[in-house]
Amino acid sequence: MNRGKGPYWSLIVIKKTPELEHSARNCWDVYSSAADKKAVEACAVKYMDFLTRCKTERETVDYVLAAARAGGFSETLNAKTKAYVNAQRGKTVLLARRGKKPLSEGFRLVGAHCDTPRIDLKQHPLYEDTDMALFKTHYYGGIRKHQWMARPLALHGVVVKKDGSVVRVCVGEAAGDPVLTITDLLPHLAYKQAEQKLADAFEAEKLNAVAGHEPVKKIGDKDKDRVKRHVLELLNARYGITESDLFSAELQLVPAGPARSVGLDSSMIGAYGHDDRSCVFSALEALLAEKQPEHTQLVLFWDKEEIGSEGATGAQSLFFEYALQDILDAWEPKTKLSHVFARGMAISADVNAAMDPDYADVYEKLNAAYMGQGPCFNKFTGHRGKVGANDAHPEFVAYLRNILDAANVPWHMAELGKVDIGGGGTVAKFLAVYGMDVIDMGPAVLSMHSPFEVLSKVDVHATVEALRAFLKS
Repeated sequence: MNRGKGPYWSLIVIKKTPELEHSARNCWDVYSSAADKKAVEACAVKYMDFLTRCKTERETVDYVLAAARAGGFSETLNAKTKAYVNAQRGKTVLLARRGKKPLSEGFRLVGAHCDTPRIDLKQHPLYEDTDMALFKTHYYGGIRKHQWMARPLALHGVVVKKDGSVVRVCVGEAAGDPVLTITDLLPHLAYKQAEQKLADAFEAEKLNAVAGHEPVKKIGDKDKDRVKRHVLELLNARYGITESDLFSAELQLVPAGPARSVGLDSSMIGAYGHDDRSCVFSALEALLAEKQPEHTQLVLFWDKEEIGSEGATGAQSLFFEYALQDILDAWEPKTKLSHVFARGMAISADVNAAMDPDYADVYEKLNAAYMGQGPCFNKFTGHRGKVGANDAHPEFVAYLRNILDAANVPWHMAELGKVDIGGGGTVAKFLAVYGMDVIDMGPAVLSMHSPFEVLSKVDVHATVEALRAFLKS
């Protein structure tokens, strides 16, 4: 401006001073209004019902398909704007909502896995010893064996008979149902075990589940395995199956009982399967809520992540590629699949290990995940030098920061433990091979991979809101 005598001064534009230091936000402060608290609790109630009902990947996909059909999604592709492609094995599914822009301009994808660590029955499981019938087992995924002992377990799964009919099995959840259990050694006789390394003290071949104790009525002196016979009679009466049918069965031992509120303030949820059904639930809720997207929305649920994403229903299979090709043939047959992949954006929705004050020595506090701070981004996973990791591009991280801040969704950045302690992997790297931008994101969980994981109610709500913001971006 002109000050009269002397030189002209440059026009000074006063800008708002940027926040130089980053401060994480507590979700309870962000969602503090009465309406917000009501929404958080409503989300938690629905999520707890989902967890209680969905304890296997098949049960989870059944829930997803029922919700999708109720939301107008159809298995008929053609020109439908909402469709799904379901793997024949019922453990993997892709949901798609057509966007205003063509697929050739990319998509927004959320991918999560619906399997969880558990105890599987072996194919030749039932035997008798010391007047007890027991099931032989083989654990699935990364578990700490001792956590699965001396606790009530339910039997879930399917038995496929020779004629192809599928029998669904569920024992231990209904009121009045018996449960199963894996016994533990009493402390009076465990002095030697107490001196062993944890890896040696609990043998996988001793994780045998008690299935029965009462024998059938004795007929003659040569009768044997009368308790085993009784269990087979009970299974046949309830499900119409024989011992031979167990060869073509997929039966799992999972923690019995419903999800529960945790804490005197009921602020957390304790349950089996937060990893990774919290992300399955959040992705499904986000998709059903965001109904008029700019870009095509894809939500993809896989099996087998906990054992390396192998097999026909895992993320290393070609299911996603085949399913997207089917959608492309129906919606934009002249568009090349490779162009669609290259322009896609994806969130690998998976949980992270929450900072535990009792085990703070294995975390690096500045870069740890915390309950109550919303979903956390993992720019990379892997172990010791980022081996086996997808490492997200900073341009994509900046893009996500912008859309979540604009939506007023709390979030934070984290990695899994100290650099040279442990580590883990996700499906992100299997999406990255297609050339799309992808990053891991999900809520922080205490006691991950245990039979009773703990998750903040407000983090579930924030994760749903974060995925909504991404899907509509």
